[in-house]
Amino acid sequence: MTQEIEIEFKNIVTKNDFETLLTAFEIDNSQFKKQINHYFDTTNFQLKSHKCALRIREKSEKYTMTLKQPHEVGLLETHQALTKDEAEIALKGGPLPKGSLAEHLFNSFEIDIKECRFLGTLITKRAEIPYIGGTLVFDHSFYLDVEDFEIEYEVTDEQKGKDIFAKLFLQNNIPMIKTENKIRRFFTKKLEQQ
Repeated sequence: MTQEIEIEFKNIVTKNDFETLLTAFEIDNSQFKKQINHYFDTTNFQLKSHKCALRIREKSEKYTMTLKQPHEVGLLETHQALTKDEAEIALKGGPLPKGSLAEHLFNSFEIDIKECRFLGTLITKRAEIPYIGGTLVFDHSFYLDVEDFEIEYEVTDEQKGKDIFAKLFLQNNIPMIKTENKIRRFFTKKLEQQ
């Protein structure tokens, strides 16, 4: 199990604004990599009620289970590597694997990982570049009949990152829109479809 603090800013943009920024930063299709996020929660959304998210990310034929939870600054991410077999069992409705992440989930929220079920998949085509002491991320995502475009900025200093991110959009005449993270957008759409 590994843990890290994630501090990031995000902004949903139109397809045209996304393409404008790709041109401005000279990003082409060859820089995009595919990642697949499979989301899990209990049947009564206990994780969501704690503002947490649990996913298995499939990237470059590697599988990582991640719990995201609120932290004083940003989010605390707890990761556990999975084998392909462990991931496939969970995606076919079987149990998520036990281990240090399951223990952390129970100790922090009294949620038994055996109660978590597969809810759906979000696919993202992502390009990343270094940008003023952080990482600028260009995400084109697909989930539940939705296609969206998002710019993220991952940083280590929250206030500096916030200022740099706002300036980027101001300089490019692109509106800043209050943007929920992908898992929240996924869950909002999932609940609309029920």
